[in-house]
Amino acid sequence: MQHIKRWITALILAPLVLWILVKGSTLLLAVLVSIVAVFTVREYLRIIFGNDERPVSNTIKILSYTVSMALIITACLESWGILVLILAMNLIALSVFVLSRFAGDPAVFDTIARQVLGIVYIPVSLSLLIFIRELPGGTFWIIWLLIVIFANDTGAFYTGTFFGKRALCPTISPNKTIEGSLGGIAAAMVVGLIFCQIFFKDMSLAFLTLPGSFLLAVAGQIGDLFESAMKRSSHVKDSGRILPGHGGMLDRIDGLLLAIPVLYIYLVSVL
Repeated sequence: MQHIKRWITALILAPLVLWILVKGSTLLLAVLVSIVAVFTVREYLRIIFGNDERPVSNTIKILSYTVSMALIITACLESWGILVLILAMNLIALSVFVLSRFAGDPAVFDTIARQVLGIVYIPVSLSLLIFIRELPGGTFWIIWLLIVIFANDTGAFYTGTFFGKRALCPTISPNKTIEGSLGGIAAAMVVGLIFCQIFFKDMSLAFLTLPGSFLLAVAGQIGDLFESAMKRSSHVKDSGRILPGHGGMLDRIDGLLLAIPVLYIYLVSVL
């Protein structure tokens, strides 16, 4: 039943995402991504502070949500300088937070370290989608990325289900297997080759994406395991319940978060 819910949710959301990517403006895409970022950061904060006796500070929440939206919306200006400025403003605000809380909470530096990790991990990564959108063929590269990561997840799931024997990382995710991991990578590379040829009709370009598909698949699986490690440390099964069959927003995009920077670097440095 859970598997059916997952497919139904994907089939409902996929047309909306595709419409925004193909027909919507960059600003509309940025608004959608910023909403996703806020929900994802919310789940991240709940997980990463899950073992603390006190709930996460509302100041940290508000600052994290504000910085997340600002990073992604201002990415429409295609200015790395502005993104760096926003990150610097975040650090200044965190410094004031430390000065106001240090007397009563000497461990406050641990709090701000986790906030900085979350900002780099989620909205900085997601903001690169806007930069990719503005590259030549950027819309199709984003769709290609989504397809490759989906193929990686699906290939890993079914290969692991039917052929998995050796655990990949048993202390973090006992159900993931080496066979599943290899099946996901193979599926990502084959599907990436096919859809690159469909989108760009350039076989030489399609073959150039094979190493990229491999790197995206590896990054996606590392991202999945990284989130699993966070949840295990806080004894949380799902990051949330916003997406039926998928759990939370972070559960759905954990692989994308590390794959997006890989694609951006690959596009600007290799292709």
